[in-house]
Amino acid sequence: MRSTVAVVAALMAAGMLMPASASADPDGTPINANQCNDAFCTPGITPGVELGAPCSNTTYYVFGVDTRNNWGRLIFCGSPRRYEPRYFRSPPMVGVKNLNDDCVGYENSVAQAPDGMFLTCVAAGGRTRWVQGDA
Repeated sequence: MRSTVAVVAALMAAGMLMPASASADPDGTPINANQCNDAFCTPGITPGVELGAPCSNTTYYVFGVDTRNNWGRLIFCGSPRRYEPRYFRSPPMVGVKNLNDDCVGYENSVAQAPDGMFLTCVAAGGRTRWVQGDA
C-alpha cells in the first residue's frame, strides 16, 4: 500500500514539473520577468533530455526536463571546467529574471532572462545580482 501511494505521488509530482509550453524553439512571446517565478512559465524548456547526456548550448535556453522513469527532473546544459557540455541537475529555478537585476533572496538559484540567457544569482561586492550563468 505504501509503495502504491509513493508511486502515485511521484507520478503526480512528475506531471506537475513538466512545463506546459515545453518547446526548444520559443514562440517569441515576451515574458514579463516580474510575473514568472518558476519553471512552469519559463519558455524554451526542452522536454525529453537525459541527465548526463551531451548538450550544445550553455548560454541560451539551457534548461530541459528529464522524463525518463516519469522523473520530471529539471536539468540544465553546463560545461564543468570547460569539458564537453552535458546535462546536470538544476539548482532551484525561479523563472524569468533580468540580467544585472538585484536577486536578494534567490542566492544559489538559477533563472532565464527574457532573451533565453542562462542566469545565476551571485553575491559579490556587497550586493547580489543576476549574472550570466555560464560565465
